[in-house]
Amino acid sequence: MKRDILIGGAWPYANGSLHIGHIAALLPGDVLARYHRACQDRVYYVSGSDCHGTPVAVRAKKEGRTPQEISGIYHEEFVRCFEKLGFSYDCYIKTSDERHKSFVRTFHARLYQSDLVYEQETLQAYCEKCRSFLADRFVTGICPTCGKETRGDQCDDCGTVLEPENLIEPVCAICGRAVAFRRSKHLYIAISRLEKELRALADSADSWRKNAVAFTNRYLDEGLRDRALTRDLEWGIDVPLEGYEGKSIYIWAENVLGYLSASKCAAEERGADFGKLWGEHAKHYYVHGKDNIPFHTIILPALLIANGGGWHLPDQIVSSEYLTLEGRKISTSQNYAIWARDIVDKYNPDSIRYFLIANGPEKKDADFSWREYVNSHNGELLGAYGNFVNRSLSFIRKYWNGIVPDGRVDPAIGSAIECLYGTTGDLIERGAFKDAIDGIFVFVRRANKYFDTETPWITMTSDHAACQNTLYQCVQIIANLAVLLSPFLPFSSDKICEWLNLDKNWQIHEVPGGYSLPEIRILFERIDKDTVGTEVDRLKGCPSDADPVS
Repeated sequence: MKRDILIGGAWPYANGSLHIGHIAALLPGDVLARYHRACQDRVYYVSGSDCHGTPVAVRAKKEGRTPQEISGIYHEEFVRCFEKLGFSYDCYIKTSDERHKSFVRTFHARLYQSDLVYEQETLQAYCEKCRSFLADRFVTGICPTCGKETRGDQCDDCGTVLEPENLIEPVCAICGRAVAFRRSKHLYIAISRLEKELRALADSADSWRKNAVAFTNRYLDEGLRDRALTRDLEWGIDVPLEGYEGKSIYIWAENVLGYLSASKCAAEERGADFGKLWGEHAKHYYVHGKDNIPFHTIILPALLIANGGGWHLPDQIVSSEYLTLEGRKISTSQNYAIWARDIVDKYNPDSIRYFLIANGPEKKDADFSWREYVNSHNGELLGAYGNFVNRSLSFIRKYWNGIVPDGRVDPAIGSAIECLYGTTGDLIERGAFKDAIDGIFVFVRRANKYFDTETPWITMTSDHAACQNTLYQCVQIIANLAVLLSPFLPFSSDKICEWLNLDKNWQIHEVPGGYSLPEIRILFERIDKDTVGTEVDRLKGCPSDADPVS
C-alpha cells in the first residue's frame, strides 16, 4: 500500500557556502526519498535556504549588498551543489519566498490565539556600536553551564540551550563590544507547559537516533524554558499582529515551518491533499546534524502542538554526528574546509555520496581523509563494483555479440537477491544507511568471486552451456545491484538501468535472454593517488566562505 512520506532536510543558512559536513548530514534524506519512490510511496522531499535573520543581514552589510542579494546568491549556489550531487528535492525554496512567508504569517496568526502564547516585556541584546538589536547567535560569551566560550543561543560544547542574558561577559559577535540589554515587548510561547506532551513524544520515539533521544531527554530533564516568538530584527517576516509593527518573527519560529510551507507547495503542484500528508497516517523523517536536534524534537513539535491544527509530529529523527577533516574540526572561520561548490566539479558525485554514506558520521563522529576517499573510490567503487559490471557486460559484448545468453536464475542467487531487497529496505527505513550499503557491497564482492570461480573465459571454449549460464547470472546480479544501489549511487545506477532497460521499482528484476546490450561505458575512472597530496596541500590555502561572492 502506498504511503504518504515527508522527508525534511535541514535548511542551510544562506550566508556562506556549504561544506562537506553539511552534505554528510543532509545526504541521508535523498537516500530515503529515492528508496521510498522506488517503493511507489507518495514522497515529499523538501528543504530550502534559510534566508532571514541576522547572519544574512551581517554578511550583506560586510559586502555592501542587500540581504535579499546575499541570500539569493547562496541559494543559487546551494541549488547547483545539490543538483550536481543528485539531491532529488520535490521542492527546494527560500524562506524569503512569498509562499513561505504567507504560510508562516497564517500559521502564526492562529498560533497567537493559543493560551500557550503570551506577551512579555523582556531584555534583548543591543550593540551600541553596531546600533542594532542582536540575534542570540550574534552574542558570544562564557557558557554558565560548562564555562566554555559560546554563542547566545546554544553552547556547542555542552549543548545547553541559552539566552544572551544567561551568558557571562556577553559581547557582540560582530564588533566585539560588550552588549547592552534594552527592554522590548515580545510574544513568547510557553514551551515549559508542554513538557508532558514533549516527553511523551520522546518516550515513544523508538525510531529516533540515539543522540536525538539523549539530547532531548537532557533538555527535558534540565527544565524547558519559554522562548520568544518575535524579535526586533530588520530582516525577517513581519509579525501578523497589531501593535507589533517593525518587529519580525524570530527565525527559529519560522524556519522550521519551512517543512510545512515547502510540502504545501509540492502538494499543490501535484494537486494532492496537503492535509493528508500532515495527517495521522503519514510518516515523517527529519534529516540534519546533531546541533539541530532541539529545533526538531522540542521547538518544531511545540509550535505544531500550540498551533492546534492537528499537525503530524516527527516520527523519525535522522541526526548525524560531526564530520572532521583530516583529523581536525572543520572551521569556516579558519578557512579549513572542503567546499561543496569545489568538490562537485572535480569528483564523481556517486563517489562523494558513497564515501559520505559508507564512512560518514551516522552513529559517531567520522573523519574525511583524502587518502581514505581515494582508496575507497579506487577499491570499492572502481575495483569491486565497477569492475564486476564492466567486465561482465563487456565480455558479453565481445564474445556473445552483445546478446544476453538464455538462462534461468540460480535459486541460491535469486534467494540472496530477494533477501537483500528486504534487509536493505528495512535498514534504510531505520536510518541505518551504512549497514545497508555495506551489505550490498558484501554481495558485490561475492559476485566478483562468483565470476572468478566460474571462469567464463575458459568455459566459453570448454563448456559453452556453463559459460552461458554464468553470464546470464551475472547480468541478473548487475540488474538488481543497480536497483538496490539507486538510492545511494543514482548516477551509475541510471547508466546501468538505461543499458538494461530497467525501471527502479524496489523488486527483483530479470533481464531476458536475447536482450541486446548497447555500448557499455566505464562506470568509474581511477583517481590518481597523487591527488591526495594535492588536495591536502590545498586545504592550507582553500578559499574562505568569508570572501565576497561574485
